[in-house]
Amino acid sequence: MWCALSPLRRPFVWLLLLLLLVPGSRVLTGEGEAFVIAEKTLLMMVQRFGSEARGRLLAWQTLIQTTEGSDRAKLERVNRFMNAVPYIDDIIHWNQPDYWSTPMEFIASNGGDCEDFAIAKFFTLLELGIPEERLTLTYVKALRLNQAHMVLTYYPSPGAEPLVLDSLTKSILLSSQRTDLLPVYSINGAGLWLAKQRGKGKLVGTSDRVKRWNDLLARMASETE
Repeated sequence: MWCALSPLRRPFVWLLLLLLLVPGSRVLTGEGEAFVIAEKTLLMMVQRFGSEARGRLLAWQTLIQTTEGSDRAKLERVNRFMNAVPYIDDIIHWNQPDYWSTPMEFIASNGGDCEDFAIAKFFTLLELGIPEERLTLTYVKALRLNQAHMVLTYYPSPGAEPLVLDSLTKSILLSSQRTDLLPVYSINGAGLWLAKQRGKGKLVGTSDRVKRWNDLLARMASETE
């Protein structure tokens, strides 16, 4: 099923919702540091989500510690790992209509919606050394369902056609092959873009004003304190 977001009848609503992101999204570890989840963080997640959370988080840690090779190899492995997590609507999973979970919350709780899949892939690939400028969280319209959805897009080079990592399919395809999706906004730590033709399109702001993104980054930072 597609992520249950509101129908995109008024695209400017998304501009108001996503006015911009903060720069410097890398908050899991510092550059060059090994990715190790602290024991106190594991205990905190076990307290929140049960004993099985530890194993899920350690599997994620192993994924990051052992994944090597080309960007495409990293995309494939991360996409496969994250897509194994069950889809659960926010209102059911978090008792909130729209909640952006941190990657740790998503994996430890073993569930999330389309935004959570895309965000977890985004930060995991950053941790694997993929440059942030190659990755965007992209809101799209699912044309068959007239419904919003979020995917992660990867640009192999500036101006290149992006690859789409989608929570609903294991295949990583070029955006031109995803004729069922219409891009609306692309976002990352560098800004918010009004999508134009299947590329990043026009920059419509700077990255320092989206409350939901700020809250997400703050929670991620608190997990590693």
